[in-house]
Amino acid sequence: MSSKFEIILTKLKSNANPQKAVEMKQYMRNRFEFLGIQTPLRRELTKEFFKEEKKNKVIDWAFIWECYRSEYREIHYVACDYLQAMSKWLEYDNILELYDLASRHQWWDTIDRLDRIIGNIGLKDKRIDAVMLDWSQSDNFWIRRLAIDHQIGRKDKTNVPLLKQIILNNLGSDEFFINKAIGWSLREYAKTNPQWVKAFLDEHQHQLAPLSYREASKHLN
Repeated sequence: MSSKFEIILTKLKSNANPQKAVEMKQYMRNRFEFLGIQTPLRRELTKEFFKEEKKNKVIDWAFIWECYRSEYREIHYVACDYLQAMSKWLEYDNILELYDLASRHQWWDTIDRLDRIIGNIGLKDKRIDAVMLDWSQSDNFWIRRLAIDHQIGRKDKTNVPLLKQIILNNLGSDEFFINKAIGWSLREYAKTNPQWVKAFLDEHQHQLAPLSYREASKHLN
């Protein structure tokens, strides 16, 4: 155990809330163990650590993997927080490590953090587009969800042909988390280009799951 990881683990354990831990575990369908530390407190406890880490200007993958080997879900969140804080130094060559992270302890909470982290790399390096297109056809639906939603928040920087093809690659799915992701990605882009989203919905209405269509239509008049 590295001293860096030990400091974080000790700090979070000393602020554990057993009652909250039970509630958080139940909310996540008993998939993970929790310390009972909610997001605002976790961020406060790690703020100074991340501030110091940024001075190094190097991603510490050993620390990230120590976090991901932890039994506690909040420590997995710390790994995602760390990647977000250090996003300036993430690059295309890190995509295999990020894929490995996305393939472990899979659930929507970490997948929906990693998609933005990878999406931010894609804004700097267009080679990520081909990777996301490939991931959108993965046998693993969590990897497909990540690909579907990796452009959320890009607004007018959205690669629209890529968004369209990734969604088309996932039409006809009966997986809730895929259909929710399709609706979410379209709903968010509708805030920037409602005409395009409306046209897409009209064209593919009979192929879209009702959940996807309903989510995508929320901001359309």
